[in-house]
Amino acid sequence: MTDFRMGIMLASQAATWPDTIEAARRVDRLGYDHLWTWDHLHAIIGDKLQPIFEGYTVLGAWATATERVKLGLLVGANPFRNPGVVAKAVATLDHVSNGRAIAGLGAAWFEYEHIAHGIDFGTSVGQRLAWLDEASAAIRTLLDGGTVTSEPDGHYAFHELEHHPRPLQARVPIMIGGGGEKKTLRTVARHADLWNVSAPPADLARKNAILDEHCAAEGRDPAAITRTSGCWAVIRDTRAEAERVWAAQMASNRSGLRESDGFRNFFGPPELVAEKLLEHVAAGFSSTIIELAAPFDLETIDRLIGEVKPLVDRG
Repeated sequence: MTDFRMGIMLASQAATWPDTIEAARRVDRLGYDHLWTWDHLHAIIGDKLQPIFEGYTVLGAWATATERVKLGLLVGANPFRNPGVVAKAVATLDHVSNGRAIAGLGAAWFEYEHIAHGIDFGTSVGQRLAWLDEASAAIRTLLDGGTVTSEPDGHYAFHELEHHPRPLQARVPIMIGGGGEKKTLRTVARHADLWNVSAPPADLARKNAILDEHCAAEGRDPAAITRTSGCWAVIRDTRAEAERVWAAQMASNRSGLRESDGFRNFFGPPELVAEKLLEHVAAGFSSTIIELAAPFDLETIDRLIGEVKPLVDRG
């Protein structure tokens, strides 16, 4: 028997607020371990200008509407905000939620929303990953109660920065998302408590081993980092029925996306979804975050933890 940890990501585009808050309450009531939302300022599926909610505001509202589930962004777009402001927001969320905050961090990839808002997107992925590493170190120090002063050649310019009050948690977990094997996984090894990535099982296993190598180089215990995979899921008794639900969701998201055979799309009965997740377990991943598009599929939320999790736990 295992205790496979399951989380839900409620995509904030094309969603109404009443549906978003009620789905969060349901996730909390059913006993999921963690609850996430995107950190995007424009929609990333279909029409970019369809409605979408801002991430930290959503988390603050969820913190008052839920009681036990951990809360985070999957994942926070580092260029959007000064890392000091991020650390202050996370610490505040930790107090509002009574110690349930997770600091979700990522380098960001959606250039459109940065250009539209006049946010510096950098000149390359490599530059944004360097910013992420620097930001992650600063956020870790601030959340732990330390003081940050930037190096002269750093991207940021912190000067004797410290924050009060400290978070309620002795160590607020940092989640870093991404699968880059040279830079991203090095940053994960240095700073993260959780890591999230989406990839086929063989790639998950390879990246997991590479992360262990980075941990050895950084003097970090690999067991200190929880590996979480990412996938989409629709649970129905037949695959055809699940695909009809997915197609309707994509239509609501103003998207022509109908692909249901991708490596991260798990559509069908509970046994199929459990089989796919067990491949992730075999690759070294003890947790998953299942992403759900609006309108939120309450049947899938119920059946994932009620039917799929027991199958995964039994192996």
